[in-house]
Amino acid sequence: MDDCCQQTPLFTFGVIADIQYADIDDGFNYSKTRKRYYRSSLELLRNARESWSESAVKPQFILQLGDIIDGFNKEHNASQQALDSVLRELSSSPVEVHHVWGNHEFYNFSRSVLLRSKLNSTLHVDRSFTGAQAGGEIYAYHFSPFPGFRFVVLDAYDVSLLGREESSEQYATALKLIKLYNSNEDLNCPPVRWSLEQRFTKFNGGFSKDQLDWLDSVLSSADEKGEKVTIVSHLPVHPDSTDPICLAWNHDELLDIIRSHFSVVCFMAGHDHDGGYTRDKQTGVHHLTLEGVIETPPCSNAFGTVSVYEDRMVLKGKGRITDRVFLFP
Repeated sequence: MDDCCQQTPLFTFGVIADIQYADIDDGFNYSKTRKRYYRSSLELLRNARESWSESAVKPQFILQLGDIIDGFNKEHNASQQALDSVLRELSSSPVEVHHVWGNHEFYNFSRSVLLRSKLNSTLHVDRSFTGAQAGGEIYAYHFSPFPGFRFVVLDAYDVSLLGREESSEQYATALKLIKLYNSNEDLNCPPVRWSLEQRFTKFNGGFSKDQLDWLDSVLSSADEKGEKVTIVSHLPVHPDSTDPICLAWNHDELLDIIRSHFSVVCFMAGHDHDGGYTRDKQTGVHHLTLEGVIETPPCSNAFGTVSVYEDRMVLKGKGRITDRVFLFP
């Protein structure tokens, strides 16, 4: 690690997850077991932004891994106000931000509103920087910040009860799927079954066949070009990288696609505020789940900077985020 840190990286980028800002007093998670620091999450974001701005090597972009504001804002009619506060903080630095959508985005806004908003990064990032989108209402796209490297942003709530009109075919399809495994009246309560089936809750979602086919095509192209690909999603997809309750519904299908290609080097996600990490035994792909800002005490931090080299990525974490070296497979 010391040797690679003395080299000049090809490029760097910042990572942060689950800010969940709201201008309300501190509270607790859904099960009342974990404290959440709603107001101070904005201060922790400011700490991250200032650190990135003052860094000797400025990040080329930031990955915001979803849940940028909390669902409580909707109850207080403060969704847009809260979002403006967070985006104002981020925009005080010239660094480009790539936004991932999580469940709290959909607690506050419909899919149609999000597609027209500043959280749709395809509308606001440099056009020469952004690659092809998945199409339709799927919020998935890819971009190449440096020759030989590609990042793919996925829509983990493409199949979901969240953000969809209850009268829509998409809602009916998602409801039918979740009820195969979850018979609770409150679908936010996980089924009491085999542990991996706990993922079938309303606050999770999955990837449609159209999106999976699109990803397969993107990775095939990356294979041919010899690119190194990092995939980002709000929901983790490897069972060993997270608590099962935070997994994407069809995580196994997405894992199968990743394992059928040799271009993927890393998968980054949020959602599980405790974070997690594993290296896939079949492929050597790194699966990182980033600790959440929202459950980070005001005296600490939760963000990281990733330096990218020819043969590895090096994560330098702050506060709760652990330093890691991701050797490429």
